[in-house]
Amino acid sequence: MSKTVAAKALSRSYAGERVLTFLVGLLALLGGALALVVGFGWLGEYRGRRPLLDPIALGWLGGHATPAKIAAIVLGVLLFVLGLRWALRSLRPEPRPDLDLDRTEGAELVVTAAAISGAVQADAEQLEGVSRARVRAVGSRTSPALRITLWLREGTDLKAVWAELDARVLTRARESLGLGSLPAAVRLELDTSPAKRVR
Repeated sequence: MSKTVAAKALSRSYAGERVLTFLVGLLALLGGALALVVGFGWLGEYRGRRPLLDPIALGWLGGHATPAKIAAIVLGVLLFVLGLRWALRSLRPEPRPDLDLDRTEGAELVVTAAAISGAVQADAEQLEGVSRARVRAVGSRTSPALRITLWLREGTDLKAVWAELDARVLTRARESLGLGSLPAAVRLELDTSPAKRVR
């Protein structure tokens, strides 16, 4: 399992958020760089000494007050709606994809995300040295992925568990679902041993 595959399984699909954040950051960086260039006087001493609110711009805004106010209100509402949509999209629960095995009309066959998770979890809990497991199916219908957490008993051979997980559990899941690849992010934890009573 490569780092790219694990990263795909670990990360939510934040492509839109990342692009928007990048663009906002880029605009802020360019604005700051422009302010520094003007402030240091690299565009001329006069521009560097002008007030922050340009008198020419203020004069133009005073002469066109109504259109400027309308444009500011529209821009403010637009930014508010985009920000609200962005926040709601970021806070929504991550989708759990069901997998379409057969899309033939009248004979559709869909495997739910819970069924996929339950089957992989049951297989993972059968591995020697694993005391319990938790599996979540994530991603999309077209490219599902798994997040697996395994709790290991003390003294477990980590390499053996890893090899068995890859060879038995994940291979079986891929073959059962008819997938060429099934990215998986695996987290291993040492299970806490029960507390011993002192008498």
